Amino acid sequence: MLRNTNPVFEFRGPWGVPVQIGASIIALPLLIVGFDVTFRSLAYDLMFLTILVGSILLHELGHAWACLVQGVPVKRIVLYGGGGYCESTISASRSQQELIAVMGPIVTIALWAVAGLIAPLISDPEIAWVFWTISSVNGFLALLNLLPLQPLDGGKLFELLMHRLFPSRFAIMVTGAAGLFCAVAWVPLMAYGFMTYGFVLILLPSVLIHWRMMREQSA
Repeated sequence: MLRNTNPVFEFRGPWGVPVQIGASIIALPLLIVGFDVTFRSLAYDLMFLTILVGSILLHELGHAWACLVQGVPVKRIVLYGGGGYCESTISASRSQQELIAVMGPIVTIALWAVAGLIAPLISDPEIAWVFWTISSVNGFLALLNLLPLQPLDGGKLFELLMHRLFPSRFAIMVTGAAGLFCAVAWVPLMAYGFMTYGFVLILLPSVLIHWRMMREQSA
């Protein structure tokens, strides 16, 4: 998953939240397809990477905001080769976790919708490309992140929903089964994302984690 927690760079984001850059983020440029490298294509690639990393950062800031408005201190935001995560200093309650988990996808969906509405209104093709790219990247990230997989937001939200509907043991079993199904389907989804958008996030869901969730709770 390249979840590197040793930062190579750190800066203060909104609300004074530390934002750390993991060393594995240098792998992201390798995901850009470019067989005919020119100055123009390199500029587009760099803009694409900026949009991708910026979108992930805004997503994590959505989580951070949800933590702070509920009185949950944020330790840091980490961006790395597989995406990013927001880490709090204390454990949040289940109701707090619901808002924290949903705010990241809300930010991503908002970026997809707003950029998609603005892009057709712009006559300059290069500026329009920027907004179309913002919309496409965030649309893909939203679709990816809402899958019921651990540790994605979709997996967290699905588990929280199951706990609202069912007893704890059965909720975890169902969460594990859904995650196991999606983990098996992960490779075809990533292949589709690569062929459609030209990039993938280096994040491999753990089949073992979901298998244990399903098996241990059903035993």
